[in-house]
Amino acid sequence: MSLEAHAEPAAIQTHIGAIFISLELSRSRWLITSLVPGGGQRMSRHSVEAGDLAGLLARFWAIRDKVSARTGISYPIIVIQEAGLDGFWLHRALEQEGIESHVVDAASIAVSRRRRRAKTDRIDGEALLRVLLAFKRGEPRVCSMARAPTPEEEDRRRIGRERKTLLVERIQHVNRIKGLLFSQGIGDYEPLHRDRRRALEAVRTGDGRELGANMKTQIGRELDRLELLLDQIAAVEAERDAMLAREAEAKAAQDAKRTPAAVEMLMDLKGLGPETVAMLWTEAFYRSFDNRRQLAAFVGLAGTPWQSGSIDNEQGVSKGGNHRLRTAMIQLAWLWPSHQPGSALARWFVERTKDASKLQRKKMAVALARKLLVALWKWVDAGVVIEGAVLKSAAKAS
Repeated sequence: MSLEAHAEPAAIQTHIGAIFISLELSRSRWLITSLVPGGGQRMSRHSVEAGDLAGLLARFWAIRDKVSARTGISYPIIVIQEAGLDGFWLHRALEQEGIESHVVDAASIAVSRRRRRAKTDRIDGEALLRVLLAFKRGEPRVCSMARAPTPEEEDRRRIGRERKTLLVERIQHVNRIKGLLFSQGIGDYEPLHRDRRRALEAVRTGDGRELGANMKTQIGRELDRLELLLDQIAAVEAERDAMLAREAEAKAAQDAKRTPAAVEMLMDLKGLGPETVAMLWTEAFYRSFDNRRQLAAFVGLAGTPWQSGSIDNEQGVSKGGNHRLRTAMIQLAWLWPSHQPGSALARWFVERTKDASKLQRKKMAVALARKLLVALWKWVDAGVVIEGAVLKSAAKAS
C-alpha cells in the first residue's frame, strides 16, 4: 500500500473574529503589534510615544476603520500587555473605551530554551500576540492573566507598602548611627530609645574622650531624619488602624445579618496583629481564589517539582508570587507555635521539627506558612475554624 504525499503541508485554518493587538511598553515608546481579519498571517507593527494614550487610541481606531473598510464588518479589539512598571492604569483606560484588555504575567509565558536566544521588542510583541490568540482559543494553561485590582483596592495597599519602606529606612539610619559610634569605641548606644538625645551628650569614646564636634553634628542630623521617620511610621500605623476599623464598620452597615467582616475574623485570632491582618486583607483576601493551589501560587508558596524519568527532585517553593505577603506569612509561621500552641498546625510543626537541624526547621517553617495561609483563607472565605486555634473573643468570654 502506498500513500500519496501532500502537495503542500497541511495547515489548520483559524478564523480570526477580532482585531488582536499586543503592546510592548517601555519608557520611550510603545510598540503596537496587530493581527487583523482579512490580513492573512501578516502581523503589522506601529509605535507611539510612551504615555501617549490619545495617540494609542487613534492608532487603534485607524486599524479598526481599515479592517472595516476591507471586510465591511466592525470587529472588536482585544489587547494584551505584560504586567510591569506601568501598573494597571492603561488597562483601565482601555476598558473605559470599550476595549477588551488583558494583563499577562510575563513569567508565565513559555520562551525558547536555547542557551542564547534572541530578544527584541518585535519578537516579544509577536510572542504576546501568539499567547493572546491561544488564550482566546481556550487552550489550557497557556499563560496566567493577572487580575487587575480596582483603584480602591490598589490604593489600600499603599499603607502597608509605605510602612515597609519606612521600616527599611529606619533600619538604615539606626545602623549608620551605630556604625559611626562603634568606630569610636561606643557599642551600647540605642538610637531608638526615647532619651537618645541626652544619651548622645553623655557618651564617651573608647579612650575616654567626648565625641568630636563634627561627629556629634553628623549624628544629630541622623537623629533628625530618624525622628522624622518614627513620626511618619506612627502616622501610617494610625491610618492603617483607621482603615481596618472603617472596613469593619462598612461591613456591619451593609450586612443586616451582621456576618463578621474578614478583617474582624482575622483580628479575632490570637497572634494576629493589625499589620499582619492589613497585609493579608489588602494583598490577598481582597480577591477570590478557586482553590488552595491557586492561593499558594499567588503568594509564591507553591511547590516546584523537577521530574523527568527516574529524576524526581523538589526545588522548593516557587517564590514567584507576592513576596511581601510571602515574607509576612513565613514570619507568622515562626511565631504561630508560640501564640497558638494548642492548634493542630502548631502541633504538626513541633512534631516535625523535633531534633531537626536548622535547615530542616527553615523548610518546615515555609511548609507551615503555606498551611497557615490556606487555613486563614478557609477561615475568612468559608468560616472553617482552624482546628485548636484560640479566638480572642472566646478567651475574653471565658
